[in-house]
Amino acid sequence: MSRTLPSTPTPVASAVPLIVARPSTDNVGIIVDGATAGESLAGGETTIVAVTDIPPAHKVALKGIAAGEPVIKYGQVIGAAIEPIPAGAHVHDHNVGLLDLSARGASTVSSGTAYEPSEDLTARTFMGYRRPDGRAATRNYIGIVPTVNCSSTVSKLIAQAASIQFAGAPGLDGIVPLPHDQGCALAEHTIGDDILRRTLHGYATHPNFAGVLVVSLGCEVNQPENFLPDVIPGLTQLTIQELGGTAATVAEGVKQIGSLVAQLAELQREPIPVAELTLGLQCGGSDAYSGLTANPTLGVAADMLVAAGGKVILGETPEIFGAEHLLRARAATPSIAKQLDQTIDWWLHYTEANGAELDNNPSKGNRAGGITTIWEKSLGAVLKGGTSPLNDIVDYAAPVTTPGLTFMDTPGYDPVSATGMVAGGATVLAFTTGRGSVFGSRPVPCLKISTTSGLYRRMEGDMDFDAGQAFGHDRQLETGAQLFEAIIDMASGNPSKSEQLGFGTEEIVPWRIGAVL
Repeated sequence: MSRTLPSTPTPVASAVPLIVARPSTDNVGIIVDGATAGESLAGGETTIVAVTDIPPAHKVALKGIAAGEPVIKYGQVIGAAIEPIPAGAHVHDHNVGLLDLSARGASTVSSGTAYEPSEDLTARTFMGYRRPDGRAATRNYIGIVPTVNCSSTVSKLIAQAASIQFAGAPGLDGIVPLPHDQGCALAEHTIGDDILRRTLHGYATHPNFAGVLVVSLGCEVNQPENFLPDVIPGLTQLTIQELGGTAATVAEGVKQIGSLVAQLAELQREPIPVAELTLGLQCGGSDAYSGLTANPTLGVAADMLVAAGGKVILGETPEIFGAEHLLRARAATPSIAKQLDQTIDWWLHYTEANGAELDNNPSKGNRAGGITTIWEKSLGAVLKGGTSPLNDIVDYAAPVTTPGLTFMDTPGYDPVSATGMVAGGATVLAFTTGRGSVFGSRPVPCLKISTTSGLYRRMEGDMDFDAGQAFGHDRQLETGAQLFEAIIDMASGNPSKSEQLGFGTEEIVPWRIGAVL
């Protein structure tokens, strides 16, 4: 299954620009700058007159839609009219709701051809660090991993003191504490406990950490040996109660970091095949343009990395709900397709058991940006996964080892999802946003991609890449290739805006499941 490609708006004189993602099938279009009742709208071969005021980036009915009739965008059903909608009217949550899943039906709409690289990408390299065990890294951070909430503050104090003492040390990208609020209140060997241990293990052994301190209180449930069963080179364990308290632990922590920093000056970047990169895909603060510009552009970059032999992680399970049939069609094996269905079923039961439903997912900001239903949001979100076959599905924070596209079961909440991807081995992240999310991640750099040029100009201090002009197939291929180069540059040491701003410690949020006892 391939990417949905919008038509490029070509408005007639004095008409308001209109975008129709799939002119042959869609019964709604997108108003670029908004419109007032009576204005003419035009894009491609489509012209219509607005009969109501329509906010920027919101949908307009291209023809009359009867109550109960499907609303179609991207060539896919995004919901159904809950009342008659006349041609030219504003289409949003006041007149659109979800169909029952069984009534949606399977879409057979083709959306073009799968991506094929115009050049051999397998020889491409980035400038990275080669770890003693052979793994490739994009950064040289030192990590401080608390086992429990009780040691999180001490971990931050160690980082603060060491960051001052070793500021400017050769080869050091930073000292990163990883505070969290778990480790002692979840029952052992439950799903929540397993997730925490898997997450902390993934961070403690991450290749972007050149050295790690694990800081425990001493009496917690989550002891270091629970998630670090083996001796790991470059890792030191400190126990607050054994060392005599906070001050003594901070002093010892700074001393241990000094030993690690002394070794960093010898590390040099070297050419490493881009096939050894693992790219995590994120989107947050989505708007109607996310599925028209930034996400399909990131999909091209993701396809390029897969063509080069690399690994790509797509996640945010609640945000593929309504588009899972597109991923299922790309599953490399029937067992992967079945596993995807089982994952969606788990989420339906999980949300119901907690008094929620998956269509609660579009946030207030999403809806203000023109997204009406979770199906619409998901159909745009899944585009950042490109067109490559789905080669694997893994649990939250589980190691990603299969080349190509892997789906990781994560919540849609950005920090929780990104935390799982980093724990799973992502060495770079790419994050699309339409409303303007401010987010960063350490030890993994995160490249922020705006859906519109207006957002990029308004938040240039946070945005790394402008995908605002990527309307249409050719522009998406061109912009996606530029984005691929930007990701390689970031992997090679070019700092992201979020790194420069200091993001990346408060954003570490392991997924919490289960009763707090």
